[in-house]
Order: sequence, then structure tokens, then C-alpha cells
Amino acid sequence: MRTQLSDIQRMKDRAERLVMVTAYDYTSAQLIDRTDIPLILVGDSLGMVVQGNSSTVPVTIDEIVYHTKAVMRGSSKALVVSDLPFLSYTSPEQAIQNAGKLMQLGGCGAVKLEGGANMASTVRRLVDLGIPVMGHLGFTPQSVNQIGMRVQGKTVAHARQLLEDALALEAAGAFAIVLELIPAALAKAITERLHIPTIGIGAGVGCDGEVQVWHDILGLYSDHLPRHTKRYADLGSTIEQALNQYAHEVRERSFPTAANSSVIDAKTLTEALGDHAVSLGATAKATV
Repeated sequence: MRTQLSDIQRMKDRAERLVMVTAYDYTSAQLIDRTDIPLILVGDSLGMVVQGNSSTVPVTIDEIVYHTKAVMRGSSKALVVSDLPFLSYTSPEQAIQNAGKLMQLGGCGAVKLEGGANMASTVRRLVDLGIPVMGHLGFTPQSVNQIGMRVQGKTVAHARQLLEDALALEAAGAFAIVLELIPAALAKAITERLHIPTIGIGAGVGCDGEVQVWHDILGLYSDHLPRHTKRYADLGSTIEQALNQYAHEVRERSFPTAANSSVIDAKTLTEALGDHAVSLGATAKATV
């Protein structure tokens, strides 16, 4: 049975840390499914780590739907949350249409959107229609061209606004809020003032949980390693070594071997080739 919203809230109430990780395809979702990680985010971060863009801005709703479908096929336990990408929720009506796509076509269990009090009415409308919503405050990647890629909430006014935004999202019915790139003490203070869970990324250990990007923690993305992440494996190097070894064995004809090949009866092959057997020359063999 999949993780439910009530499970997420109970984890907050029990002070049990929430774990969330991104996934973008069937295979990664299958691997996560072997763990006890309760939350998967089909993030628009795929625009950078999968598509190679410099930001999340180019990602479209149809691309998120596509990746959500793949993740849902590989996942059976986690609550899957899908991002509403840039300019896909500029009005409540548009948000309803695109969130509906993510749930009906993609199959996810909830959506995530960026913004605070200015998005409260949209969040409320979605929730009223039965669409679970996760908020996202602090550094909001879809606004990178406006705010830059830097820590948010370092002034009195901005810190106060982030708290007010978080309270507004909670009041609107959001079931959780991602806090990205804000000072740890501020994230802790916001968390303590909310009834719903906070999930941090670059926001310290005072949040109720943590979300990280698949490629970052597994060492698959070498373009940039943000300070707020940690590599738990160096799979990029492992994959590189495996590919080089594969290429070497193919070139020196040590792979594939007979164990990797199928056989055919010599008589059957000879009859099948008929007059064409001569064209194969003296190197023709009875195994294929």
C-alpha cells in the first residue's frame, strides 16, 4: 500500500524524519521501491540532470507527465509527488487543468508548486477539488532568472515573509512545504510554527524531513555539486569504468562468448543457408 497523506502527517507528529528523493524513470523508481523511503518527487529538476538545461524553466507539463508515468510503473509504495513546471499554474483554472493531467494521465498522488501567499487561493482551489498540494518556499528554481541562485530569507523582511507564506500555504490546505536554501535557524523556526511537515533542501536539520536529487546523492551528475548535498556513492565513475571495460572486451572479441550466444544445429543451418553458404566463406560456423 502506498504512503498516504495521513502517514506523512503522523510522521511529523511523532517527530519521525521524512525522507524524499527525486526519481525520473522506471528503473530509479524500482530501486527506491526496495527501500523504506516514503516520498518520491518527480521534480522539474529533470530539466537540468536529465535534459542538460541550465535551469528548470524549459520543462513542460507534458514532460512531467511522461516522467511521472515511468516512475509510477516502477513504484508501488511511495507517495509520488509531481512538480507543476514553470508557467503551468498561472491561474487557478490552469493549475486545475495541469494538476489534473499529472494525476489522471501521470498517476501521481500529489502535486508541488512554488510560491507563498500569492498562491494560496490556487492551493485552496486545488485542495477543494481533491488534489493534494505540496508547497515550495525559499529558493524557488522556476524564479531563478529573477532571484538568482542564492540563499533566501536573510533579511528581517524576507524572513518574516517566508514565515507568513508558510502559514498561508498551511491555511490554504497544503499538506507539506519544501523549504529550499534558507538559513537553518529560520527553517527550524518555521517548522516549529507549522502543523504540517516541512521538507528541507539546503535548509538544515531542523526541518521535518529532507529531499535530495537522485543524481547528486549517487554521484551521477558531475556538472556541479551544491553545498547542500552529499554524495553517498560515486556511481558515475563506476559506470564509466564498466563502459570502458565493455568497449575493451567488444574490441578484443572477448565478449560476447559462447555463454552469451545461442546455438543452432549445424545441419539446420546448412539447409537454411542453401546456396548462400558459399558466400560466408571458410569462417562460417554452426553457432549464431
